Amino acid sequence: MQPSSAKIILSVHGLTKFYGSLCVLTQVNFEVYEGEILVLLGPSGCGKSTTLRLLAGLERPDAGTVQLKEHIVVDAQAGIFTPTERRNMGMVFQSFAVWPHLTVADHVAFPLLIRRIPKDEIAKKIRRTLEFVGLAGLETRLSTQLSGGQQQRLALARALVYEPDILLLDEPLSNLDAQLRQQMRVELKNLQRQLGTTFIFVTHDQDEAMTLAHRVALMRNGKIEQLGTPDEVYDHPNSPFVHSFLGTSIRFDGKWVQDGQGTCLQLTDRYRIKVDCRSDSSINTATDGRALVTLRPEDLRIVPEQRQAQDNEIEAEVRDVINLGDRYELALKGCNTEFVLEVSKRHRFTAGERVLLAVDAARVKVWPI
Repeated sequence: MQPSSAKIILSVHGLTKFYGSLCVLTQVNFEVYEGEILVLLGPSGCGKSTTLRLLAGLERPDAGTVQLKEHIVVDAQAGIFTPTERRNMGMVFQSFAVWPHLTVADHVAFPLLIRRIPKDEIAKKIRRTLEFVGLAGLETRLSTQLSGGQQQRLALARALVYEPDILLLDEPLSNLDAQLRQQMRVELKNLQRQLGTTFIFVTHDQDEAMTLAHRVALMRNGKIEQLGTPDEVYDHPNSPFVHSFLGTSIRFDGKWVQDGQGTCLQLTDRYRIKVDCRSDSSINTATDGRALVTLRPEDLRIVPEQRQAQDNEIEAEVRDVINLGDRYELALKGCNTEFVLEVSKRHRFTAGERVLLAVDAARVKVWPI
């Protein structure tokens, strides 16, 4: 959610891109606010990196406009196309793109030299930027003498030193090991907060999106499926795809039925869920209508006592118990669906055992089939 005082720094309208006869982006629209991190999230081939390349000027769109601050930098219909070097955008690629023969200082100086910044000002900018990214004192070290995390910081420093309006990051952490990637997420978030620079960050990793984003644009098949804060997209998905991509989704086949107390969702002959349809006007409760029912593992709670299932409860069979060290992972099958729950090691389960699960009906999502 953008601050009320934030200004729109980038506006994208109708962005469309073809590769031959293949349309990889279709009428993409979004706005970016000054000082925010917008994450473009989605599976491989959904169009997120293509979007970034179009914003950077590395490719031309077939339709659409891009406005940076008050300047139109792209208008496909009018034939306007501002070159990359005149857009004042920084870019950090998946590969660090560092040159082995240059020192840290030489790398950071390069974009300033091609912009013909005075030498005394270059020295000040290098020193300040290296302090920001944690590389102060390494000015004379060759890039080949840096660790992976340091090379990533160097790539960031080179993109930040000329104070771009927006920093574009295309899966910049994907080449780091898991522990360093987690550390760099935190460092990136802190760095962005200190600098106030606007980030557009591309990733297929939902953990990165949830950690970094002020807002997430979840993409699918060249379109934005949903745009909102991480909490909005996670808690209020607008499609089964969004529900399944961001977080873990458990799916059941259901059917709307009427009983003496109103409408409910029948999962099997034995189990049903009472959903308050009045709280969600999008729910289609046509009697006997089929529905896809989705929920998350945290929406299920193990009932400790042994008894018959009531409304908003289901039974499941324990198929396997996996020891994860500090917790167990239960492989379960219930209502003709296989799913996994993590439980505390205080609870003991064995394969073949049946467990009773309470469903948080307020968290259930229902989609027409």
